[in-house]
Amino acid sequence: MLGELNHRVKRALLVVFLSIAIHSTASAQSPSANCTSALCQLVAAGNLASLRWPDFSAYRTRIQSFYEADGYAPAWIRNGAVTPQGRAMIEALKDADAKGLDPQDYDASRWSDWASRLRSEADLADFDLALTVAAMRYVSDLHFGRANPGLFHSVAGKDDELDLPSFLRQRLIPSTDVKTVLEGVEPPYEGYSRTEQALKQYLVLARADQGEQLPIPQKPVEPGSKYPASAQLAARLRRTGDLPADWTLPADSTVYAGSLVDAVKHFQRRHGLDPDGRLGKGTVAQLNTPLTQRVRQLRLTLERWRWVPHSFPRPPIVVNIPEFELRALDEHYTTQLAMKVVVGKAFHHQTPVFSADMKQVIFRPYWNVPPSIQRAELVPKLDKDPAYLAKNNFEVVTAQDTVVTNGTVDAAILAQLRSGKLRIRQTPGPKNSLGLVKFLFPNEHDVYLHDTPATELFARSRRDFSHGCIRVEKPRELAAWILRDQPKWTTERIAEAMNGAETVTVNLERPIPVLIVYGTAVVLESGEIHFFEDIYGLDAQLDDRLAKGYTNTSATTSAGPGLRRRE
Repeated sequence: MLGELNHRVKRALLVVFLSIAIHSTASAQSPSANCTSALCQLVAAGNLASLRWPDFSAYRTRIQSFYEADGYAPAWIRNGAVTPQGRAMIEALKDADAKGLDPQDYDASRWSDWASRLRSEADLADFDLALTVAAMRYVSDLHFGRANPGLFHSVAGKDDELDLPSFLRQRLIPSTDVKTVLEGVEPPYEGYSRTEQALKQYLVLARADQGEQLPIPQKPVEPGSKYPASAQLAARLRRTGDLPADWTLPADSTVYAGSLVDAVKHFQRRHGLDPDGRLGKGTVAQLNTPLTQRVRQLRLTLERWRWVPHSFPRPPIVVNIPEFELRALDEHYTTQLAMKVVVGKAFHHQTPVFSADMKQVIFRPYWNVPPSIQRAELVPKLDKDPAYLAKNNFEVVTAQDTVVTNGTVDAAILAQLRSGKLRIRQTPGPKNSLGLVKFLFPNEHDVYLHDTPATELFARSRRDFSHGCIRVEKPRELAAWILRDQPKWTTERIAEAMNGAETVTVNLERPIPVLIVYGTAVVLESGEIHFFEDIYGLDAQLDDRLAKGYTNTSATTSAGPGLRRRE
């Protein structure tokens, strides 16, 4: 009896709970009895037909909060006319292209017509709500980025929450300088500002680009040889700033030499090519790349900048995959140390994009061979050559690191290696695949930075050769920078540890943020603009996602496969 009563009480409570939930949902989505103004009813609908992207339901709660603060009075209109702040906001939306955004996402081409038709209450409500929706979308895109980074990788996004209703109501609406207020939500980094300036420059260049193509030579044109399209080549290099604007090619000259060769070398360096001055197919292909493609690369790089937190507890280490470059930054986010890196192969072994905190430096490390490499690469080699272990400083160990053998491998051991009961590791030393030091920042990908005995790879222009981890060109200098705040670890002691007889683990007193990023356009501190190949195809993926616009056709969780925006 008591159990039955308890069951009935539970059912009654469930009914009450569901009723409340349904009522709350209906209240949030439908106009209340007091919602009588045209503006209030439009907000409650969550859809505005006059917008390019009519569905703003993901913003509805914030827009309701914004208008409720002032009794649903128009925010951008006073005495039947658009306020100065409204006009400034519209100009910002029209100029969204300069920020790497799409002006038509914010209905840039419609504002003049809308502003000329403010006659009825319905016109005023439609215009005011449209501008509020556009402003919220624009501010959010400018601050967080247009796409959700969680759709592409596990990079740490911003941990701040921009209160859009308060920002519009307290910062934008009363401002006498809307442009400056809007700039305040952008990433505060010089690298971002330089990229934005480069975009403005390339937008101008792209508009003037006639799309002329240089002929692709059958074989590389060597310096000093004839190249019939030398005049066209000079024009292209002047346009991109690789050749001085006042330089002129001697009349009727078709010789590829002198300043023209120097300009090609400069162009090659800026585009991740070997600066050999030869006009081969790869170099000419980059020269023929439409400048609209460079604009696209700069826009996508600005998008990725917006995914980065606005501050870090300590200056970070940043590795840019397509550039094959590592930079250690100072408190002002300027480069203190830079070096080449080797990253994961584009085919099957891509280095992931993510962020984590570095916590340890390990001198003279063991290399614990990952199971996938053990099965796919080392076991077949041992099968062919039982002495392969000894020749390459490997040993077979148990799960508890007990050494089974560092010599010949018999059939029984080989079977246990195939099954994963035993594993392989490489002993410390100069021939170890990790070199003499590795830098650990624990992460789900088991990726880390490390030294390498294969230093010849750093001479290559394209450096994707690893299984996913990142090899660094200057391991000793990097160790010194990382341990700079731990006085016991002088450069002399670091050298001793790297060349000693034991494995030494150093715990960092303060973890260092590490960002593994992906940018195919980089503007150096000198202002020089560099472009790189989309080696993993991540630019193409992001571009495809952004082309979908403000669509909410699938799950609205941050990990939803079809969600484009952070609405």
